This record gives sequence, structure tokens and C-alpha cells, in this order.
Amino acid sequence: MTARTLNPVARLLTALIIAGALVLSVDWVSALTALAGEVLLFAAIGVKPRAALKRGAVVALAATLTAVTILLYGQVSGTVYWHFLLVTISDGSIALAAATFLRVLAIALPSVILFIDVESTELADGLGQVLRLPARFVLGALAGLRLVGLLGQDWQYLGYARRARGVADHARVRRLAGQTFALLVFAVRRGSKLATAMEARGFGAYPRRTWARPSPFGAREFALIVAGFVIAGVAITVSVTMGAWNFIGAR
Repeated sequence: MTARTLNPVARLLTALIIAGALVLSVDWVSALTALAGEVLLFAAIGVKPRAALKRGAVVALAATLTAVTILLYGQVSGTVYWHFLLVTISDGSIALAAATFLRVLAIALPSVILFIDVESTELADGLGQVLRLPARFVLGALAGLRLVGLLGQDWQYLGYARRARGVADHARVRRLAGQTFALLVFAVRRGSKLATAMEARGFGAYPRRTWARPSPFGAREFALIVAGFVIAGVAITVSVTMGAWNFIGAR
């Protein structure tokens, strides 16, 4: 079983299962246990270490920034090590920062790493064929997503055009507002043209549509989902057994 051949819907459900279990408690035990299980899962499905480290570094940076904020402004309890104005570092804030760091990693890594090589078209095929979501919603969202990249080009070309006309040399705030409005107009026009073109080609004319690319969902996908349940269950069990479970509803 390799990550590239797994159905994107199975990856999505696995990430949601793990995240759903971890958001129930703020403790380092369940998060660390889930992280260990995720590393084993990534190795089992053949995720490339280099790609995992590259994507994981971004998640680690975000988790570190979140943990630093909690460390400085988190709940004060136990011994206070440093205090300045609103900043207080204590036993409670340190423990909460560590739990937050591990929790962010454990929740975000499956969502990021499992989708390293997933294309938006493959995900749309899976959502339409496996989860049976409405084709209008799925393909409309896919079309809009694939046009997002054009917004950057439009913004660049608008800037070139306004500079050529001498509009961009002064009043930067007003120029930014005007250019933003022009980009919005471009986006609406392109969306209207795309909708007209899709309707002219018969999109949505039939209650059931065919799909050019099949989206298989078999034993490998079910095994991945079961692995997600196992990771979530083991993380919760270990945390409860060690007395570290800190249900967010009780806070």
C-alpha cells in the first residue's frame, strides 16, 4: 500500500478521525501517543521522508509560534518563573504550551502529509463518487479552486497596466483599493463566463452524471480508515489510563 494510490477520500476521513479525537482533550499524552502512531502510519503507506520533513517543518513552525503564545499568556498555576506586565511564565503555562505544541502537530500533520501528492481533480472525483456529494457543488468548487491561481496573475497585470497609465505613482492606499475592486470585477466576470460555458456544455442537465475518471475505494482505503480509528482509540486510552485526559468540556 502506497500513499499515491490511496483514495483521497480515505485520507481525508483518516485525518478527520484523528483530529476529532484529539480536539476533545488538551493534554500531552494523547497528542504524543497519536504522533507516534502517525509516524508509523506514514512509514507504512510509503510517505517519502524528505517530503514529510519539508511539509512537517511548516507545521512545526506554526505549532511553535502557538506554543510560545500559550507559554507567555497561558493559564497561571504552580511556580511562577517570570512575570512582566501581562506576560507570566509558570508551571501551568509551560505544561499547557507543551500540550498545545504536540496537539497542533498531531492534528495538522495527517492533514498535511497525507495530502502531499493529492490533486484537486482526484479529490473532487472521490467526493462525487465515493461520498456522493452533489456534482454541482463538487465540480463548481473544483472549477473555482483551479481558477484561484489566476488571481495572482490578474493582480500582477493590473499593476502593470496602472503603472503604464501613471495611476500607481501616488496615493498608494487609494491605488490598492481601486486595484482590489478591479480584481473583484475580473473574478466575477470570469466566474460568469465559466458558469455560462459549463451550462452550455450540459453541466447539471441530468440528475445523474458520469465520471471520466473512476475513483476506486477498496480494502486499502478501509485499512487506512481503521488505522485512523486505532490511532485515535489508543491515544485516548493511554491518556485516560495515565490520568492525563483533560476533556475540554470540563474546562
